[in-house]
Amino acid sequence: MNTMHQFKNSSLKVASLFIFTFLITAGLALAQEDKLLLQFKGENGAGKGKNVVLISGDDEYRSEEGLPMLAKILSKHHGFNTTVLFAIDPENNNVVPNYKTNIPGMEHLQEADLVIILLRFRELPDEQMKHFDDYLKSGKPLIALRTSTHAFNYGKDSKSPYAKYHWQSNVPGWEKGFGKKILGETWVAHHGHHAVEGTRALLDGIQVSAKNPILNGVTDIWAASDVYTVNGIGEDAEVLIHGASTSGMNAEAPINWKKSLMPVVWTKSYQIEGGKKGKVFASTLGASIDLLSEDLRRLIVNASYWGLGMEAKIPEKANVNIVGDYSPTMFGFDNFRRGMKVTDFE
Repeated sequence: MNTMHQFKNSSLKVASLFIFTFLITAGLALAQEDKLLLQFKGENGAGKGKNVVLISGDDEYRSEEGLPMLAKILSKHHGFNTTVLFAIDPENNNVVPNYKTNIPGMEHLQEADLVIILLRFRELPDEQMKHFDDYLKSGKPLIALRTSTHAFNYGKDSKSPYAKYHWQSNVPGWEKGFGKKILGETWVAHHGHHAVEGTRALLDGIQVSAKNPILNGVTDIWAASDVYTVNGIGEDAEVLIHGASTSGMNAEAPINWKKSLMPVVWTKSYQIEGGKKGKVFASTLGASIDLLSEDLRRLIVNASYWGLGMEAKIPEKANVNIVGDYSPTMFGFDNFRRGMKVTDFE
């Protein structure tokens, strides 16, 4: 009788332990599914104590892959605390780059010292967009990549106070929207033959002679993304790198000298109404597959130091070794990886 009682107690304990373990495991799995952003704590490095927010949200160039990789480099090798935001479908909390009206976590811009974006045709709710507008009013630095020239696309009947950010805005003082006003240019056209020609980076000789620290350790960039047409980038803009179209989609492809050069990397100042003056680093490169280029990664890391007024601390050759695995998807519409959660990009 006593043995039977002990057996029942033992079985009950085992069952209870199993249920407890199951609930904990299920709870952790649910918590992972519900994670809406990534954060990496800075390790040792010059960026210790500085907060960088990277905002992904484009439906072609796979920023949801490239920006987490850059965030890990900035945290692991340079000490920056980084936060990565994503376009999230609220019905299932999947990362869905085609979902253009939701990027959770924009409130983290309140503590950001630097923001890095790769956005395309977003129309965010006012409560999210307000954080971005406030950030620009603060005059803090901005790094904008590839399609960020046409980051926002508001409906023609939009009543949002941020509809002026629309890439073809007609609002006085905001003609051609965020791209033109803040970065110097909006979307114009593909100068190179899209998905047929790549981009060979040609460093500006004046900037090299002046030893611009943003170019420290940068000598060889080839990108699969083609050259964009740029009609003008503002009077105070400084072109750091020009882009030449290559007759082919590999680093060994020759330059197509029948096409003119275009600016592909530049710096300039910006200021919006009621805000302080800030500075921006803009590049029409930056697809996830472009970031296989070590020197392009180095350029963006150097620009992060520059944006934060840390030019003197830019290494001669910054460590931009990729942290963990990185197998970027070729750019293209609607070819993002389905069913991905934020934690899949850790």
